[in-house]
Amino acid sequence: MTTDDTMIRHRIDQLIDGLRARDRAAVARLYTPDVVSFDVEAPLQHVGLAAKLANWDKVFTFFETVDYEVRNLNATIGGDVAFAHGFGRLSGRLQGGPEVPGMWVRITFGLREIDGEWLIAHDQVSVPLDIATGAGVVDLEP
Repeated sequence: MTTDDTMIRHRIDQLIDGLRARDRAAVARLYTPDVVSFDVEAPLQHVGLAAKLANWDKVFTFFETVDYEVRNLNATIGGDVAFAHGFGRLSGRLQGGPEVPGMWVRITFGLREIDGEWLIAHDQVSVPLDIATGAGVVDLEP
């Protein structure tokens, strides 16, 4: 592993730690101000840090405890840009409710190195589609 690869993996670990701690400020520090996010909920894209944080705020509102797991993360680095992909699962206890096991989704991060720090400039979350029914397939595991 290169130093950049280690730094990128550490950046994703920091995201996981921030989500588990429900620490909005820690999560915010990991993104570029102009981040573009393609998340599983509408609209098709969320542009800017405020929009990205609004998505995480929903998680913090609905979940009393938050867990996030990443598997099979692979990074490709070229100069001051990189992308990483793998599988992620958001789970936890709903506010006043039961534990939710979550579902595995496909995750992709686009990162830029800015002033020696790798920041998330793009992220995308998706679920496979059953073409015959038009429904997302949410019971797959890596």
